[in-house]
Amino acid sequence: MANDDKFKKVISHAKEYGYVFQSSEIYDGLSAVYDYAQNGTELKNNIRNYWWKAMVQMHDNIVGIDAAIFMHPTTWKASGHVDAFNDPLIDNKDSKKRYRADVLVEDFREKIVDKIKKDIAKARKRFGDAFDENQFRETNPNVLRRQKQIDDITDRLTKVQDEGDLDGFKQLILDLGIVCPVSGSKNWTDVKQFNLMFGTKLGASAESAMDLYLRPETAQGIFVNFLNVQKTGRLKIPLELLKQGKHLEMRSLLDNSYLECVNLNKWKCNFSLNLVHKKIGLIIGRKRA
Repeated sequence: MANDDKFKKVISHAKEYGYVFQSSEIYDGLSAVYDYAQNGTELKNNIRNYWWKAMVQMHDNIVGIDAAIFMHPTTWKASGHVDAFNDPLIDNKDSKKRYRADVLVEDFREKIVDKIKKDIAKARKRFGDAFDENQFRETNPNVLRRQKQIDDITDRLTKVQDEGDLDGFKQLILDLGIVCPVSGSKNWTDVKQFNLMFGTKLGASAESAMDLYLRPETAQGIFVNFLNVQKTGRLKIPLELLKQGKHLEMRSLLDNSYLECVNLNKWKCNFSLNLVHKKIGLIIGRKRA
């Protein structure tokens, strides 16, 4: 049985026994958004409470916070999310499926790596204890040819990523002859940058509203509140902050599975030593001794 079929059975089982429901299912559902059902809610809360007790309440130098899902937009500019939190996406015109362009190239490259591994496995089986893998990699024509392919792909992929060259991304996919996993065709659209953050507005009117983002990283609340927590709690370094909460990003919409849902709960912890503590102080404009 294929892994996809097994996973569908798990999701079906979770729904049948009241763990997870598709959100707004009576209105055809919402892609990549799920609701915890009655048993799923109890299970989630039990795991969360056990984790919180074990990770926070049983330690003297670990504390927990619960930060807001809205944060000042400058936070995401300073963290690099505004400029860099995006993915290059490409659609197949025949299957209507959307893919990350870099993942398509990386998967293609990984197939070549697997071929090298198979060649090595065959040679090891043939020569037994006398087999020298390093020598085989350096002398076997097939391995050398495939390794050159891997190096060329890596160099080109790195170049288009560093330069943000979307046309070069598509050309790389065409040159490699990458086909859609669903339709098997090479009928691709142009590559486009896709911002992964959910945009929204905060304000009494549209004219005066501030542009905000729903939190794309759970741990960011830890970073911006670190000094406040350390000061008000009279806590010493080393210190660890933990946080639970929603994590929202558009990357999830590429997959309709529960493992890639939009509003996934995440639990994160950050352990800070003195060096990191000083760095945080400099980032937010405060000098530390």
